[in-house]
Amino acid sequence: MTTATLAPESVGLTRDEYEEIRRRLGRDPSPLELRMFGVMWSEHCGYKHSKVTLELLPAESPRLLQGPGENAGVLDIGGGWAVAFKMESHNHPSAVDPFNGAATGVGGIIRDVLSMGARPIALVDSLRFGPLDDPTSRRQAAGIIAGIAAYGNCVGIPTVAGELVAHPGYRGTPLVNVACVGLLRHGDVARSRAAGPGNAVMLVGARTGRDGIGGAAFASAELDTGSEREDRASVQIGDPFAGKLLIEATLDALRAGGVIAVQDLGAAGLTCATSEMAARGGMGMRLELERVPVREEGMRPDEILLSESQERMLLVVAPGATGRVAEIYRRWGLRAAVVGDVVAAPSLTVHSGGTPLVSLPPYALAEAPVHRPAAREPATLRARWTMPDLPMVDPAAALRTLLSTPAVAHKRAVYEQYDHMVQIRTVVVPGAGDAAVLRLPELSPRGLALVADGDGRLADLDPYRGARRAVAEAAANLACVGAAPLGLTDCLNFGNPEHPEVFWTFRQAVTGIADACRAMRIPVVGGNVSFYNESPDGPVLPTPVITMVGLLEDVSRTCGAGFREAEDIIVLISAADPDMAASSYASAVHGIEAGRPADVDLDAHQRVLAVVREAVARGWLSSAHDCSDGGAAVAVAESAILGTIGADVTLPAAARTDAALFGEAPSRFILSLPEDRLSDLQVLAAVHGVPVAILGRTGGDRLRIAATGQREQGWTIDLALDELSRAYESLADIL
Repeated sequence: MTTATLAPESVGLTRDEYEEIRRRLGRDPSPLELRMFGVMWSEHCGYKHSKVTLELLPAESPRLLQGPGENAGVLDIGGGWAVAFKMESHNHPSAVDPFNGAATGVGGIIRDVLSMGARPIALVDSLRFGPLDDPTSRRQAAGIIAGIAAYGNCVGIPTVAGELVAHPGYRGTPLVNVACVGLLRHGDVARSRAAGPGNAVMLVGARTGRDGIGGAAFASAELDTGSEREDRASVQIGDPFAGKLLIEATLDALRAGGVIAVQDLGAAGLTCATSEMAARGGMGMRLELERVPVREEGMRPDEILLSESQERMLLVVAPGATGRVAEIYRRWGLRAAVVGDVVAAPSLTVHSGGTPLVSLPPYALAEAPVHRPAAREPATLRARWTMPDLPMVDPAAALRTLLSTPAVAHKRAVYEQYDHMVQIRTVVVPGAGDAAVLRLPELSPRGLALVADGDGRLADLDPYRGARRAVAEAAANLACVGAAPLGLTDCLNFGNPEHPEVFWTFRQAVTGIADACRAMRIPVVGGNVSFYNESPDGPVLPTPVITMVGLLEDVSRTCGAGFREAEDIIVLISAADPDMAASSYASAVHGIEAGRPADVDLDAHQRVLAVVREAVARGWLSSAHDCSDGGAAVAVAESAILGTIGADVTLPAAARTDAALFGEAPSRFILSLPEDRLSDLQVLAAVHGVPVAILGRTGGDRLRIAATGQREQGWTIDLALDELSRAYESLADIL
């Protein structure tokens, strides 16, 4: 094969990129080398359209042990312990093969955390589908949820929190974002930088097959009507039992000593792992393909180099330790083969049967060219900020509608498929509180809190404010369980960045995250960009998703969202007035997605969070719940349903009754507490300059809500808890 028989476009490269390859090499690449460049310079691996923009994100923190640039971020949590965490997308594979796409997404993010030397202890997911009354969307949802459950349950890592949204903006292109969290000692942090000429390069874990070849390039292209049939071979197939063995064997090998560097084999397989490890260490590598354990006879060099077969890791090992490391993996039933060595010259060479096939500078592969796409504000964006008058509807019917929307409805139908109690760390189970809480026996009585948040509707209407709101919402959810934010990882899901309106939206969203994180002093320790999320129906809603990790000083003082005692006082603490713009009420009840989302006052927001967090930590509160989708009425209803205790509530007045009930704004919380703790809360709130409004009391088996000024006309909403629960549990009838 000559270079003339393999056009750059056939491997996803432009003519300009091909000329850049020739400039870097001083020659034409071979067809095999060109294929390697095709996967490494794909958007999925190379971040060529996003790299400059991502530099806006702050990573500074006194707790930071490892920031962006490695397989996962690592933060100090005290007592010599650290938490490693990362979020990734598996959107394209999950659209083509929902079960295997989602399952291997879980396996990949677990290995990212494992490669930092951490034991994975929890998973969090964020899922987006088209309308669930559409058979294709419902099939995708069922397959994706089953894939996440199958891998996580089999490998023994609990899925403890998440979110699920259904919207026409995800029709044909579901979003599957999964985060993993792991624990490790400070001194056990592993890196992926190759070092030491003469050190061995070992491929460990499963054998290499033909699955997932070209997956990185496939994930950097738009989907079309033939993708589900034609691209199935690009989807990897996972083996969670092998994944569990790989976790134990790798942790054993790291403890035994002699392992210099560790890298997960994910996108672009051996090509990515070897080039990135060598480039990060300023070294070279020599690879012998005949030493690679393969599953199938007759595999070509390009198949071996580009395979994305799962449950594999690449290690750099001191020569005297290779036998010990190999024996550890064999003891766990896995293969471990020396497939090459580290060399001083910065060159990646690949041989097969003594024949040289590849000779490339690792940086040339690992450092994709930086593109600076054109950016243009969408022409129709500002016109969509005009909020039309909404007709009045029956408030009780509107509440039932909102409670039954997938974004709000109880996710029991999903959570029950996940083993969220394995490893026995889970304190606040999925759906019981605004964030998951895990106990840390290593640092008792401390705990970790985890949450995933994002809102594509808000980002679609104002990407800057929508992204700021996502950061603020994640921190609010942590406050409800008494946790202070440690750091975050993000997953940025957008359409084609070569379209100026898409790239402008992406840049605005990243700027919003960066500004919010600087104001709140929350480091971004890593993340993922997923572009080209488009189908024949168009691009997905721009969806920045935030996974935030928080620390609790005492897990016994955490709090759930459900009312806990009858005759408790219900209060609203808030730093903003409710707004109908961009609200779930306007969307779900009236079919209108318009209005500019309210921005978040981050100074006021942090003062409100401090009140909630301290009140939870002092044990004053019976429940704490953030007001988000559906406003105060939905928040009160959820607390009543989750606690199986009714309430009588009078909400503060607003310009319209429906705004008082269903209007949305950041920095608003529904709390319940014993009456003898009310004065304590009021004093604490006054110290922070946060208003407290007494709404009513818990009790009975009905939810009755009125707005100030309307109370004399009777209850605006008066519904039995059983009726509310049926609406809230409606997702079980769909999935």
